[in-house]
Amino acid sequence: MNMDRIFIEENKNYQIDFTDTLWATDKLNDVFHNANTPLCDVDWVAETDEEILLVEYKNANIENAAEANSFDPKSDKKISNILKKYYDSIFYISAIGKLTQKKKIYVYILEYPNGDVITRKGIRNKLQPRLPFELQKNNNIKCSLIDDIKVLSINEWNKEYPNYPLTPIKE
Repeated sequence: MNMDRIFIEENKNYQIDFTDTLWATDKLNDVFHNANTPLCDVDWVAETDEEILLVEYKNANIENAAEANSFDPKSDKKISNILKKYYDSIFYISAIGKLTQKKKIYVYILEYPNGDVITRKGIRNKLQPRLPFELQKNNNIKCSLIDDIKVLSINEWNKEYPNYPLTPIKE
């Protein structure tokens, strides 16, 4: 078992298990910080047989969440930040040679007060037109930059990606 592919999120309430992947990392933040760059990162990147998953995780529904009451995932500032995390991370994926012909899926796992499937779909719809779906139709771009954007709850993630469960850490 690849224990080095089980990652604990920053609040140490949940862990995600990418042991069943070809490659995975939670170290983009360290790489960007150590290189003294202004780049932003997604929380996790994982390569499977079919795809590259770029996964951003935000949970404002946990006890002592930093911005639980003021967190507005639909705000322009939050949307711009989520977009920057994708673009900076795909740049890194390309630089290390992982920008293959596999599908690139950007998944935003989002939990927040009063969040539901309708509001997550609305957030997805705000993100989608600002991601490079149209750009990659340019004949000069030789491989896909993104194939799908998903905004999911933890439960939805676990149903869609059962091989990579996101689960509470047991004390």
